[in-house]
Amino acid sequence: MKRKVLVTGAAGFIGSRLSSHLQTLGYKVVATDIYESKNQFFDVGDSHHLYLQKLRQDRIEHFLRRQDIEYVTCDISHQASVDHLFRRVCPDVVVHLAAQAGVRHSVKAPMDFVKSNLMGFAHVLECCQQFNVEEFLYASSSSVYGARTNAPFSETDRIDRPESFYAATKMANEAMAFSYYSQYKTPSLGMRFFTVYGPWGRPDMAPMLFAEKIRRRQPIQLFGNGLLKRDFTYVGDTVFAITRMIELGVSKSKANIVNVGHANPIQVTEFVQTLSECLDMTPVIELAPMQVSDVPLTCSNDEKLSSLIGEWPHTPLKEGLTNMVHWLSERHH
Repeated sequence: MKRKVLVTGAAGFIGSRLSSHLQTLGYKVVATDIYESKNQFFDVGDSHHLYLQKLRQDRIEHFLRRQDIEYVTCDISHQASVDHLFRRVCPDVVVHLAAQAGVRHSVKAPMDFVKSNLMGFAHVLECCQQFNVEEFLYASSSSVYGARTNAPFSETDRIDRPESFYAATKMANEAMAFSYYSQYKTPSLGMRFFTVYGPWGRPDMAPMLFAEKIRRRQPIQLFGNGLLKRDFTYVGDTVFAITRMIELGVSKSKANIVNVGHANPIQVTEFVQTLSECLDMTPVIELAPMQVSDVPLTCSNDEKLSSLIGEWPHTPLKEGLTNMVHWLSERHH
């Protein structure tokens, strides 16, 4: 019998691709997000949010509708809606990716993160406990490590100095999950993602943002004078790792945390140089000081992940950016 996987945030960057991949492998996937699957636009008032909504709808059509994956609209901040969803689906596995994302956005509007990242997470976690879900995997973030410079970052490192409210909500998620294991023996696995990039990526993150501005011959700002380092992880590698963790059932026995990154930090100036080569265009660069909430370095210790799933792909940056640029060119042809 096919195992049933519920993926939240399925209109998102990772969630859409993961849903498609799991369906291909023979899982029965139910995908959910707050966004309608038809062309319904919310009154958001600016072009960035309109573009983001269109991108999410296109992900639904490209990754979910093409494979006849069941898509359900659900606002996880409403407890009754989440309870109804779990009662109807009865999932064996839950991959919880739905969240308000964006470190810099959390500086401007921290309250935007309360409903989905705190209340929504609590509702999903409670339903996993109530409905005896076998495997519960959820998205955490490398931002929980704060502004440290000692690398690589390990799961045993202290994480009590968040630089952003977004990071604080992810730290809270991990604490909530651990408390549910202590109280109810509800198993879980928090996945600390490290700067995931690739085709269909978020337009507010540096890889897509820089690519768009270079294509338009607009200047790009490199904060921290371009000296910041990030551990970039290709989306296909990330999806492979999540899938292997589901297949091997590594989240069944306890509350756990794992990094999903390659211990290969790249300076932002080098990243931009590689991206410009893929675009065959010269970037216009403006150096700027560090912003509030920025951290100087992210670097994943991936030994724990490798011990759980074995060898996993490490797509070279140039190959990953080439794929992203090709998709971007096709989309805006």
